This record gives sequence, C-alpha cells and structure tokens, in this order.
Amino acid sequence: MAVMVEAPAPQTAEVTDRARHERRLGLMLSAPSFLVMVFVTAYPLIYAVVLSLYNYRLTDPEGREFVGLGNYATVLTDPVWWTDFSTTFLITVFSVAVELVLGFAFAFVMYRILRGRSIVRTAILIPYGIVTVVSAYIWRYAFQLDAGFVNQWFGLGDYNFFGQRWSALFVIILSEIWKTTPFISLLLLAGLVQVPEELQEAARVDGATAWQRLKRVTLPNMKAAIMVALLFRTLDAWRIFDNPFIMTAGANKTETLSFLAYRQNVTLVNLGAGSAVSVLLFLTVVVIAFIFVKGFRTDLSQVRGDR
Repeated sequence: MAVMVEAPAPQTAEVTDRARHERRLGLMLSAPSFLVMVFVTAYPLIYAVVLSLYNYRLTDPEGREFVGLGNYATVLTDPVWWTDFSTTFLITVFSVAVELVLGFAFAFVMYRILRGRSIVRTAILIPYGIVTVVSAYIWRYAFQLDAGFVNQWFGLGDYNFFGQRWSALFVIILSEIWKTTPFISLLLLAGLVQVPEELQEAARVDGATAWQRLKRVTLPNMKAAIMVALLFRTLDAWRIFDNPFIMTAGANKTETLSFLAYRQNVTLVNLGAGSAVSVLLFLTVVVIAFIFVKGFRTDLSQVRGDR
C-alpha cells in the first residue's frame, strides 16, 4: 500500500507578497527625489533636444534654421567625434580597470588593519577630497617640461609628456586613478564588510587558500557592491572634462566628448551642433547605465536561482 506524503505548504505567495511590499516601499522612498531630479533636468534636456534640430549660432541669431537631424548626421560623420569617442573610451577603460584593482586592495587594507585604522583610512581618502581642478593643476605642474619635477627625478631630460597623444593620455589617466581610486575603494569597502565572516572561516577550515577564498567567497558576495562601484565610476570617467581641459586643452587628440560639447557650445557658440553632441553624450551615458543595470539584474537572478 502506497503511503501518501503530504507536500509542504507552498511559500511562494508569502515571498511574493514580501517582495511586492519591499518594491512598493522602495518606489515610495525614491519617488520624491526622482520627481525633483526630473523637474530640474527635464527642461534643459528638452531644450537641448530642440536646439539640436536647428542650425543656430549665437553670433547669428537671425540665421536660425530648422535642419532636423542634420546636426546629428554631421556630428556622427565627422572624424572628430570618433576620435574624441575613442579617447574617452580609452581613458574610461584603463582608469576604471586600474581603479577597481587598486580600490579593492585599499578596501581590503582598510578592512583588515587593526592599528591606526582611522589614520590609514584618512590618508587613503585624501586625494578624493581634493577638488578635481586643483588635482589637475598639480599633475600638470608635476609633468610640465619647464617647471615640472618628474623629468628631473626620473632622468627624462627634456621629454614633453604633453607633446604627444599617448604620453599625455598616460598622465591624464594617472591623475584620474590617483584622484578617484579612494572613491571606488570606499564603495568596495561597504561591500566587503557585508561578506559573512562565518563563510570565510568555513572556507578556511576546509583548507581553502587565500586566493580560493577570494574567488569563491569574497567576490561572489560583493557582486552588488562591485557593480555599483563600476557603474558610478564608469559614468563619471565617461564624462571626464577637467583634466584634459587643464592639462592639454584638447591638443594632440586628447579631447573628450564632454570637451567637444563644451567647445561647440561655449567656444564656437554653435548651439545647434553643440546641443547635438550633448544629446549624443547623454544617450551614451544612458546606454552604459542600461548595460550595467541589465547585467546586475542578470547576476541577481542567478543568485536567487542558486538559493
């Protein structure tokens, strides 16, 4: 005779209700700030889109002419846009990649150090507290041909770092890494403290090496913090303006997309083309954010599936 075993009561409804409640609460908490942000940014963004549809210069306001998507076609077919795009891409990729590695190392030091913890954390965060413009001038004077000390220290003679594209980009990326690594280390530290110490201890008892604990325990439990840190820093690096503006003024193919928008709008007072560049820059930021959010949701779904 078969024995009938009663199945346990399903808990799906309870979990779903809780998830819905948390989602509703999150929307209620974020709605005020979201509405304020939309109210503040909606008009400039819409106005920029409208201006991008016109051939419009401040020096010739009477010559304003509707050209539709002509400005976008001009920008996207101009080699300057793609050169600036590649420059922005290189700065973003190299700076964020190095910052992620160094930021994790600094976060681990700040987490593990026992003596002088406050002093070490303060020392690590000092570069981030310096205004970006001031930081850019510091690095510019350090690498200048006539007044800099880097050439003298390393015996480089009269080497002009800002005279060639790649050496100039090297200095720009180096200054970005020095300035913003503390920021990414702070975000990673917040994720590092969330890793349960019990998991680390269990892995240690099972004979896992430090590298295995990092790969199998620490990093998987820090995915959310890593994704947030990468998202914030990538968006910030993609909009870089101060360092190229102060160090090279965009010379030797070191101009970035933000610099291009500034040059068209402010220097050339070409509001039509400048607005088109600004809108395209905004769209690239949206695409980057979408890619990161989609990747984060995929990882979150995998974690929930594993559980």
